[in-house]
Amino acid sequence: MKVTEYIKQAKGKTLFSFEVLPPLKGQNIKTLFDHIDPLMEFKPPFIDVTYHREEYIYKKRENGLLERKTVRKRPGTVGMCAAIQNHYQVDAVPHIICGGFTKEETENALIDLNFLGIDNVLVLQGDVRKPDRQFEPEPGGHRYASELLEQVVNLNKGIYLDDEIENAMPSDFCIAVAGYPEKHETAPNMESDLRYLKQKVDKGADYIVTQMFFDNQKYFDFVKACRDLGIDVPIIPGIKPVTTLKQITLLPQMFHIDLPEALTKELEKCKDNGSAREVGTEWAIQQSKELIEFGVPSLHYYSMGKSTSVYEVAKEVF
Repeated sequence: MKVTEYIKQAKGKTLFSFEVLPPLKGQNIKTLFDHIDPLMEFKPPFIDVTYHREEYIYKKRENGLLERKTVRKRPGTVGMCAAIQNHYQVDAVPHIICGGFTKEETENALIDLNFLGIDNVLVLQGDVRKPDRQFEPEPGGHRYASELLEQVVNLNKGIYLDDEIENAMPSDFCIAVAGYPEKHETAPNMESDLRYLKQKVDKGADYIVTQMFFDNQKYFDFVKACRDLGIDVPIIPGIKPVTTLKQITLLPQMFHIDLPEALTKELEKCKDNGSAREVGTEWAIQQSKELIEFGVPSLHYYSMGKSTSVYEVAKEVF
């Protein structure tokens, strides 16, 4: 079932959803289920599954020279989505990224997802590959999420890369894109970032999921700016409870976001990660309650592979 259909059926009630990471290579599916199991208490209608691009690593040869190798540390997104839908009878939303894939490989992945009965995808450019300084697409792949979006939209129309295919069956994916209440890191300004987001919606994006934020006013302003621009699809806010002291600096650095001064001051008083997690959890609870009052379609939690804090927030909110 499509995410937009769940939102419509909810009739204004805020849904609960979250994002999971694929287990590291070498771990089994139980690692994933142990993470998801506690959160099923809150009846998520859908669960997002991230995809991580390959990375470069350097290994020292016997002659002392370094050999560069490509590794993918978290494979299995398609398989994970199938496992989630089969095990929990809940819709999975795989992340489809530009980086590391040719257009042909992307089409094949989308066909596999369609065969599995997966109705939703989130299309993204993807992270910059380590240690690249800027995003580089795969030869024959997409550079921008808007191009990837067009490919999914075309497949929904029965348009495949091989234009000689006749009577092609169309897919029927519900397509999500990312939104950035504090601007995408590569955008020169907020206005241009919103303009590109509007283009994605005009091309066929069905809903938006935002980057994490810690100041609700930034989300409120973002929604208003989107509506003023004519973007009328659902905008789902992304929430991340702070869980460690290191995240005071790591989160702004990794995700190009601001932490409110009030939150930072409380975290700086903490002497260990346990007290920091308590502060972060309480902040996320208050954020969530205010967002529900605002009437958001769903609260989408970034769990980062750990469900404890998300569970503590959800039990106070849902």
